[in-house]
Amino acid sequence: MLDIRGLSVSFLTAGGSVAVTRDVSFTIAPGERLGVVGESGCGKTVTGLSILGLLPARTARVQGEILFQGCDLNRLAPEQMRAVRGREIGMIFQEPMTALDPVFTIGEQIGEAYRKHFPANRTQARERAIEALAQVGIPLPARRHDEYPHQLSGGMRQRVMIAMALVCEPKLLIADEPTTALDVTVQAQITDLLLDLSQRQGTALMFITHDLGVVAEVCTRMLTMYAGEVVEDAPIEEALLRPRHPYTSGLLRSLPRLAQRKALLPSIPGRVPLPSAMPAGCRFRERCPHAQAGCEAEQPLRGFDDGRRVRCVRVDELNLPGAAA
Repeated sequence: MLDIRGLSVSFLTAGGSVAVTRDVSFTIAPGERLGVVGESGCGKTVTGLSILGLLPARTARVQGEILFQGCDLNRLAPEQMRAVRGREIGMIFQEPMTALDPVFTIGEQIGEAYRKHFPANRTQARERAIEALAQVGIPLPARRHDEYPHQLSGGMRQRVMIAMALVCEPKLLIADEPTTALDVTVQAQITDLLLDLSQRQGTALMFITHDLGVVAEVCTRMLTMYAGEVVEDAPIEEALLRPRHPYTSGLLRSLPRLAQRKALLPSIPGRVPLPSAMPAGCRFRERCPHAQAGCEAEQPLRGFDDGRRVRCVRVDELNLPGAAA
Protein backbone atom coordinates (compact mmCIF):
# COMPACT_ATOMS: atom_id res chain seq x y z
CA MET A 1 0.00 0.00 0.00
CA LEU A 2 2.70 2.50 1.03
CA ASP A 3 6.28 2.31 -0.24
CA ILE A 4 8.72 4.97 0.99
CA ARG A 5 11.96 5.03 -1.01
CA GLY A 6 14.96 7.16 -0.10
CA LEU A 7 12.96 9.84 1.72
CA SER A 8 15.19 12.73 2.77
CA VAL A 9 13.82 15.90 4.37
CA SER A 10 15.74 19.12 4.93
CA PHE A 11 14.76 22.59 6.12
CA LEU A 12 16.09 25.96 5.00
CA THR A 13 17.40 27.95 7.96
CA ALA A 14 19.32 31.18 8.42
CA GLY A 15 22.49 29.09 8.49
CA GLY A 16 21.66 27.13 5.34
CA SER A 17 19.96 23.83 4.57
CA VAL A 18 19.76 21.34 7.46
CA ALA A 19 18.88 17.69 6.80
CA VAL A 20 16.61 16.09 9.43
CA THR A 21 16.03 12.69 7.78
CA ARG A 22 18.21 10.77 5.34
CA ASP A 23 17.40 7.88 3.03
CA VAL A 24 14.34 6.67 4.96
CA SER A 25 12.82 3.61 3.27
CA PHE A 26 10.06 1.28 4.44
CA THR A 27 6.77 -0.25 3.33
CA ILE A 28 3.32 -0.74 4.87
CA ALA A 29 1.06 -3.50 3.54
CA PRO A 30 -2.76 -3.35 3.60
CA GLY A 31 -3.97 -4.03 7.14
CA GLU A 32 -0.43 -3.96 8.58
CA ARG A 33 0.31 -2.09 11.82
CA LEU A 34 3.78 -0.50 11.82
CA GLY A 35 5.20 0.99 15.01
CA VAL A 36 7.75 3.77 14.52
CA VAL A 37 9.89 4.28 17.64
CA GLY A 38 12.87 6.35 18.74
CA GLU A 39 13.74 9.29 20.96
CA SER A 40 12.47 12.81 20.33
CA GLY A 41 14.33 14.42 17.44
CA CYS A 42 14.83 11.20 15.47
CA GLY A 43 12.56 12.22 12.58
CA LYS A 44 9.43 10.18 13.30
CA THR A 45 6.88 13.00 13.11
CA VAL A 46 8.64 14.69 10.18
CA THR A 47 8.39 11.42 8.25
CA GLY A 48 4.67 11.14 9.00
CA LEU A 49 3.97 14.75 8.01
CA SER A 50 6.00 14.43 4.80
CA ILE A 51 3.79 11.53 3.65
CA LEU A 52 0.75 13.82 3.66
CA GLY A 53 2.63 16.87 2.36
CA LEU A 54 2.02 18.83 5.56
CA LEU A 55 5.52 20.29 5.94
CA PRO A 56 5.90 24.04 5.20
CA ALA A 57 6.38 24.41 1.45
CA ARG A 58 8.65 27.46 1.73
CA THR A 59 11.26 25.94 4.01
CA ALA A 60 10.95 22.15 3.69
CA ARG A 61 12.62 20.18 0.90
CA VAL A 62 11.37 16.62 0.46
CA GLN A 63 13.32 14.25 -1.77
CA GLY A 64 12.64 10.63 -2.61
CA GLU A 65 9.52 8.69 -3.52
CA ILE A 66 6.35 8.34 -1.45
CA LEU A 67 4.41 5.71 -3.35
CA PHE A 68 0.83 5.20 -2.18
CA GLN A 69 -0.91 2.47 -4.18
CA GLY A 70 1.62 3.11 -6.95
CA CYS A 71 1.15 6.91 -7.05
CA ASP A 72 4.05 9.15 -5.97
CA LEU A 73 2.50 11.59 -3.49
CA ASN A 74 5.61 13.76 -3.62
CA ARG A 75 4.79 14.69 -7.22
CA LEU A 76 1.10 15.54 -6.79
CA ALA A 77 -0.20 19.08 -7.18
CA PRO A 78 -1.74 20.67 -4.04
CA GLU A 79 -5.28 20.09 -5.35
CA GLN A 80 -4.56 16.43 -6.00
CA MET A 81 -2.97 16.03 -2.57
CA ARG A 82 -6.05 17.46 -0.87
CA ALA A 83 -8.09 14.66 -2.43
CA VAL A 84 -5.80 12.10 -0.74
CA ARG A 85 -5.70 13.68 2.72
CA GLY A 86 -8.51 12.44 4.88
CA ARG A 87 -10.05 10.25 2.18
CA GLU A 88 -7.23 7.81 1.45
CA ILE A 89 -4.84 8.62 4.33
CA GLY A 90 -5.97 9.92 7.70
CA MET A 91 -3.83 11.38 10.48
CA ILE A 92 -4.24 11.65 14.23
CA PHE A 93 -2.16 14.58 15.44
CA GLN A 94 -0.16 14.59 18.65
CA GLU A 95 -1.98 17.33 20.56
CA PRO A 96 -5.77 17.56 19.98
CA MET A 97 -6.09 20.99 21.62
CA THR A 98 -3.86 22.51 18.95
CA ALA A 99 -5.27 20.41 16.10
CA LEU A 100 -8.94 21.14 16.86
CA ASP A 101 -10.35 24.61 16.08
CA PRO A 102 -11.72 26.14 19.32
CA VAL A 103 -14.41 28.26 17.60
CA PHE A 104 -16.21 25.40 15.83
CA THR A 105 -18.09 22.51 17.39
CA ILE A 106 -16.51 19.10 17.04
CA GLY A 107 -19.43 18.00 14.88
CA GLU A 108 -18.82 20.83 12.42
CA GLN A 109 -15.15 19.89 12.15
CA ILE A 110 -15.84 16.19 11.59
CA GLY A 111 -18.67 16.98 9.16
CA GLU A 112 -16.45 19.34 7.15
CA ALA A 113 -13.95 16.53 6.57
CA TYR A 114 -16.76 14.24 5.39
CA ARG A 115 -18.39 16.82 3.07
CA LYS A 116 -15.02 17.59 1.50
CA HIS A 117 -14.79 14.09 0.04
CA PHE A 118 -18.42 12.98 -0.33
CA PRO A 119 -21.48 14.60 -1.95
CA ALA A 120 -23.36 15.03 1.33
CA ASN A 121 -25.55 17.83 2.66
CA ARG A 122 -25.35 19.16 6.21
CA THR A 123 -27.95 16.74 7.54
CA GLN A 124 -26.13 13.76 6.09
CA ALA A 125 -22.79 15.07 7.35
CA ARG A 126 -24.27 15.46 10.84
CA GLU A 127 -25.56 11.89 10.83
CA ARG A 128 -22.17 10.58 9.68
CA ALA A 129 -20.32 12.65 12.30
CA ILE A 130 -22.55 11.31 15.10
CA GLU A 131 -22.01 7.79 13.78
CA ALA A 132 -18.23 8.35 13.81
CA LEU A 133 -18.34 9.64 17.39
CA ALA A 134 -20.30 6.58 18.47
CA GLN A 135 -17.85 4.36 16.63
CA VAL A 136 -14.94 5.60 18.75
CA GLY A 137 -16.86 5.03 21.97
CA ILE A 138 -17.96 8.57 22.89
CA PRO A 139 -21.11 8.47 25.05
CA LEU A 140 -24.10 10.60 24.03
CA PRO A 141 -22.61 11.29 20.57
CA ALA A 142 -25.52 13.50 19.43
CA ARG A 143 -24.94 15.79 22.41
CA ARG A 144 -21.16 15.80 22.03
CA HIS A 145 -21.59 16.68 18.35
CA ASP A 146 -22.70 20.19 19.33
CA GLU A 147 -20.04 20.81 21.98
CA TYR A 148 -16.73 22.66 21.62
CA PRO A 149 -13.26 21.17 22.17
CA HIS A 150 -12.75 22.92 25.53
CA GLN A 151 -15.87 21.21 26.91
CA LEU A 152 -14.35 17.75 26.50
CA SER A 153 -11.70 15.91 28.51
CA GLY A 154 -8.30 15.03 27.04
CA GLY A 155 -9.37 11.46 26.34
CA MET A 156 -12.57 12.65 24.65
CA ARG A 157 -10.67 15.10 22.47
CA GLN A 158 -8.29 12.35 21.41
CA ARG A 159 -11.28 10.19 20.47
CA VAL A 160 -12.64 13.11 18.45
CA MET A 161 -9.34 13.27 16.56
CA ILE A 162 -9.63 9.55 15.81
CA ALA A 163 -13.25 9.99 14.67
CA MET A 164 -12.22 12.83 12.36
CA ALA A 165 -9.40 10.72 10.92
CA LEU A 166 -11.69 7.73 10.35
CA VAL A 167 -14.89 9.46 9.20
CA CYS A 168 -13.97 8.95 5.53
CA GLU A 169 -12.75 5.38 6.14
CA PRO A 170 -9.16 5.88 4.91
CA LYS A 171 -7.01 2.94 3.88
CA LEU A 172 -4.04 4.17 5.96
CA LEU A 173 -4.06 5.89 9.35
CA ILE A 174 -1.01 7.76 10.66
CA ALA A 175 -1.22 8.08 14.46
CA ASP A 176 1.34 10.53 15.86
CA GLU A 177 1.72 9.94 19.61
CA PRO A 178 -2.04 9.41 20.09
CA THR A 179 -1.65 8.47 23.77
CA THR A 180 0.70 11.28 24.85
CA ALA A 181 -0.36 13.19 28.02
CA LEU A 182 -3.25 10.80 28.71
CA ASP A 183 -3.63 8.84 31.93
CA VAL A 184 -2.97 5.12 31.75
CA THR A 185 -6.66 4.16 31.74
CA VAL A 186 -7.45 6.41 28.78
CA GLN A 187 -4.25 5.27 27.06
CA ALA A 188 -5.45 1.68 27.27
CA GLN A 189 -8.85 2.66 25.88
CA ILE A 190 -7.32 4.53 22.92
CA THR A 191 -4.92 1.65 22.22
CA ASP A 192 -7.73 -0.91 22.28
CA LEU A 193 -9.82 1.33 20.05
CA LEU A 194 -7.12 1.67 17.37
CA LEU A 195 -6.39 -2.05 17.44
CA ASP A 196 -10.08 -2.92 17.14
CA LEU A 197 -10.67 -0.48 14.28
CA SER A 198 -7.63 -1.78 12.39
CA GLN A 199 -8.67 -5.40 12.79
CA ARG A 200 -12.36 -4.78 12.04
CA GLN A 201 -11.96 -2.43 9.06
CA GLY A 202 -8.60 -3.63 7.71
CA THR A 203 -7.10 -0.16 8.07
CA ALA A 204 -3.30 -0.03 7.84
CA LEU A 205 -1.72 1.81 10.77
CA MET A 206 1.49 3.79 11.12
CA PHE A 207 1.85 4.23 14.87
CA ILE A 208 4.42 6.85 15.93
CA THR A 209 5.21 6.59 19.64
CA HIS A 210 7.77 6.47 22.45
CA ASP A 211 5.80 3.77 24.25
CA LEU A 212 7.28 0.39 23.42
CA GLY A 213 4.59 -1.32 25.49
CA VAL A 214 1.91 0.08 23.19
CA VAL A 215 3.90 -1.02 20.15
CA ALA A 216 4.14 -4.55 21.54
CA GLU A 217 0.37 -4.65 22.04
CA VAL A 218 -0.81 -3.02 18.83
CA CYS A 219 1.78 -3.43 16.08
CA THR A 220 2.87 -6.28 13.85
CA ARG A 221 6.18 -4.68 12.88
CA MET A 222 8.58 -2.18 14.46
CA LEU A 223 10.68 0.47 12.73
CA THR A 224 13.43 2.03 14.86
CA MET A 225 14.64 5.49 13.85
CA TYR A 226 17.70 7.30 15.16
CA ALA A 227 19.00 10.74 14.15
CA GLY A 228 16.90 10.82 10.99
CA GLU A 229 17.73 7.31 9.78
CA VAL A 230 16.09 3.90 9.93
CA VAL A 231 18.44 1.71 11.98
CA GLU A 232 16.26 -1.41 12.31
CA ASP A 233 13.10 -2.77 10.72
CA ALA A 234 11.79 -6.13 11.97
CA PRO A 235 8.66 -8.16 12.84
CA ILE A 236 7.47 -7.12 16.28
CA GLU A 237 8.40 -10.31 18.16
CA GLU A 238 11.89 -10.42 16.65
CA ALA A 239 12.46 -6.73 17.34
CA LEU A 240 11.40 -6.97 20.99
CA LEU A 241 13.04 -10.26 21.95
CA ARG A 242 16.05 -10.39 19.63
CA PRO A 243 17.06 -6.85 18.59
CA ARG A 244 20.08 -6.66 16.31
CA HIS A 245 20.90 -2.95 16.49
CA PRO A 246 22.47 -1.55 19.70
CA TYR A 247 20.05 1.39 19.74
CA THR A 248 16.96 -0.83 19.63
CA SER A 249 18.47 -2.95 22.39
CA GLY A 250 19.22 0.19 24.44
CA LEU A 251 15.61 1.37 24.16
CA LEU A 252 14.31 -2.01 25.28
CA ARG A 253 16.74 -2.25 28.19
CA SER A 254 15.58 1.18 29.40
CA LEU A 255 12.07 -0.15 30.08
CA PRO A 256 11.36 -0.33 33.85
CA ARG A 257 11.06 -3.85 35.25
CA LEU A 258 9.02 -4.70 38.35
CA ALA A 259 11.43 -7.46 39.38
CA GLN A 260 14.35 -5.06 39.77
CA ARG A 261 13.43 -3.35 43.05
CA LYS A 262 15.72 -0.44 43.94
CA ALA A 263 17.92 -1.30 40.97
CA LEU A 264 19.58 1.34 38.81
CA LEU A 265 17.53 1.87 35.65
CA PRO A 266 19.62 1.22 32.52
CA SER A 267 19.78 4.19 30.16
CA ILE A 268 21.43 5.29 26.95
CA PRO A 269 24.15 7.88 27.72
CA GLY A 270 24.24 11.19 25.86
CA ARG A 271 21.56 12.58 23.59
CA VAL A 272 20.48 12.57 19.95
CA PRO A 273 22.88 14.77 17.91
CA LEU A 274 21.59 17.98 16.43
CA PRO A 275 20.66 17.83 12.72
CA SER A 276 23.33 20.43 12.00
CA ALA A 277 26.06 18.36 13.69
CA MET A 278 25.53 14.77 12.61
CA PRO A 279 28.60 12.51 13.08
CA ALA A 280 30.07 10.68 10.09
CA GLY A 281 29.33 7.01 9.61
CA CYS A 282 27.14 5.42 12.27
CA ARG A 283 25.22 8.25 13.89
CA PHE A 284 24.81 6.25 17.09
CA ARG A 285 28.47 5.36 17.60
CA GLU A 286 29.26 8.14 20.10
CA ARG A 287 26.63 6.67 22.45
CA CYS A 288 27.09 3.01 21.54
CA PRO A 289 28.84 0.65 24.01
CA HIS A 290 29.76 -1.64 21.09
CA ALA A 291 31.43 1.00 18.88
CA GLN A 292 34.84 0.12 17.48
CA ALA A 293 37.10 0.92 14.55
CA GLY A 294 35.08 0.84 11.34
CA CYS A 295 31.96 2.38 12.82
CA GLU A 296 33.00 5.78 11.46
CA ALA A 297 32.40 4.45 7.93
CA GLU A 298 29.03 4.71 6.19
CA GLN A 299 26.58 2.10 7.45
CA PRO A 300 24.32 0.49 4.82
CA LEU A 301 20.85 -0.75 5.74
CA ARG A 302 21.33 -4.49 5.24
CA GLY A 303 18.47 -6.87 4.51
CA PHE A 304 18.23 -10.42 5.87
CA ASP A 305 16.33 -13.54 4.86
CA ASP A 306 13.86 -13.20 7.76
CA GLY A 307 12.67 -9.82 6.46
CA ARG A 308 14.68 -7.81 8.96
CA ARG A 309 16.80 -4.79 7.98
CA VAL A 310 19.61 -3.46 10.19
CA ARG A 311 22.03 -0.52 9.86
CA CYS A 312 25.09 -1.75 11.80
CA VAL A 313 28.49 -2.95 10.64
CA ARG A 314 28.70 -5.40 13.59
CA VAL A 315 25.26 -6.95 13.14
CA ASP A 316 26.65 -10.44 12.46
CA GLU A 317 28.74 -10.61 15.65
CA LEU A 318 26.65 -8.93 18.33
CA ASN A 319 24.29 -10.81 20.65
CA LEU A 320 22.12 -8.08 22.14
CA PRO A 321 19.60 -8.29 24.99
CA GLY A 322 15.93 -7.62 24.27
CA ALA A 323 12.85 -6.80 26.31
CA ALA A 324 12.83 -10.15 28.10
CA ALA A 325 16.55 -10.15 29.01
